Amino acid sequence: MTESTRQAPPDDGQRLLVPLYAHPAVHPREWDALLEAAPRLHAVVLNVADGPGRRPDEDFRAAAGRLRAAGVPLLGYVDTGYGHRAARAVVADVHRHRRWYGVDGVFLDQVPAHAAPLPRYRRLVTAARVLGARTAVLNPGTHPDPGYAALADLLVTFEGTWEEYRRARVPQWTADHPPARFCHLVYGVPEDAAALVARTAGGRGAGVHCAVPGTGANPWRSAPLTAAGTAGVRGEGARRAGVLGVVLLVLAGCSSSSPSDDGDDGGGEAREPVPTDRMTPGGTPGSTPAQPSGRWQPKPGTRWQWQLGGRVDTSVDAPVYDIDGFENSAKTVAELHARGRKVICYINAGAWENFRSDKEKFPASVLGAKNKGWDGEKWLDIRRLDVLRPIMAARIDMCRQKGFDAVEPDLTEGFRNRTGFPLTADHQLAFNRMLAELAHERGLAVGLKNDLEQIPQLVRDFDFAVNEQCAQYDECEKLTPFIKRNKAVFHVEYELPPGDFCDTAKRLGLSSMKKNLDLDAWRRPC
Repeated sequence: MTESTRQAPPDDGQRLLVPLYAHPAVHPREWDALLEAAPRLHAVVLNVADGPGRRPDEDFRAAAGRLRAAGVPLLGYVDTGYGHRAARAVVADVHRHRRWYGVDGVFLDQVPAHAAPLPRYRRLVTAARVLGARTAVLNPGTHPDPGYAALADLLVTFEGTWEEYRRARVPQWTADHPPARFCHLVYGVPEDAAALVARTAGGRGAGVHCAVPGTGANPWRSAPLTAAGTAGVRGEGARRAGVLGVVLLVLAGCSSSSPSDDGDDGGGEAREPVPTDRMTPGGTPGSTPAQPSGRWQPKPGTRWQWQLGGRVDTSVDAPVYDIDGFENSAKTVAELHARGRKVICYINAGAWENFRSDKEKFPASVLGAKNKGWDGEKWLDIRRLDVLRPIMAARIDMCRQKGFDAVEPDLTEGFRNRTGFPLTADHQLAFNRMLAELAHERGLAVGLKNDLEQIPQLVRDFDFAVNEQCAQYDECEKLTPFIKRNKAVFHVEYELPPGDFCDTAKRLGLSSMKKNLDLDAWRRPC
């Protein structure tokens, strides 16, 4: 790793890479703790708003200046969307981090683990270095294909809870690299286990780690559990003008557009600049800046109607309708618009249906086990993004052509079911993010259907949530990350009486109602 000379680290050889995702004006004590821990710090990751934000943040600038003066290297957080985010948007974030906060390097997050995207990430890392990033950290959060080790100065091969870390295993190939090339990020760590985490990381061949006590949707709001040490001062290299033209050549295989620093990531991708601690300085929890893309963004508490069975009753007094995209015409959508309604397009994304007009487009190789309880449905092999992407794109094109405002892709938690395929959580994340990307490219909002376990990873990719029976299963609290980001949660119960769930729904800010299981026109809203 390229960095200027420092004094020796403490005796255990461990250094700390700290992703502190909290706003300095809201959590100043956590940032002060970093200054106290400066001698032990390998680097601090700056995450202003799931990246550098749309404009410079003066509080982050001041915090970055103090850390730099204490000799702490700074890395700019950049979300790569597991290889699905546009390359020009990734590079634009790197450029903003360098220009606005003077970071020394980049922390590329949400990196896939499989080998296919290696050429893409090689170009991204090269582009970051052309822009002046002296250090490149890649975070797949698990042990990836060994090829990623050749691209990064530091590879994050574990990110998860303390309990998961205790059970984790290390592949043999890591022994071919020095410990300084690997990092483990562990949260939910008891205070008395900090030293054990450091020893465990060292024993597993990782010379860099971070242990925090935080849990929940944003565990990295916590300051690290650390010890004392000493460090020298690291200088700041000046940014050279004109390098963006070189970046265009580097990224020829990824993108033909140059990165900008005026707050526009370019066409097709709209990102929501929400402060990483879910609070703006001087604001309230969950306050959210305006959507930069202009697409519809439903707010918490918005009333809705969900009708997938029978002829749509357009007279229901609800500002949002969720109806079947195949079964309803552009005329029905136009009628609802004339009544001042927003309209969501329901499609089944996770299972094949033998009654849909595009059923022949699905090759037999992606059809799995029957979806029990639903005649004519078979689970899809969501690992085959190459096959399913054009089919889903055509379905979402249909929604757009009919005039819908948003998409509700159903069955987006296949990895928790018996599908006939060895699906993992990572497969589901990649598939769900692909759906969100397809909708956003077409100017449509998109909702996350159920998939409660992955809300912390997906909340920023989706514009609202649709949930069934969270009250019956005592899971409604898991939906609060959407509410905190000022995004609606459309919720139904089928069996509980409204008196058993409406008070909780109102307290949490959910848009709740009771419906019949066949989702006809009848509804009883809270």
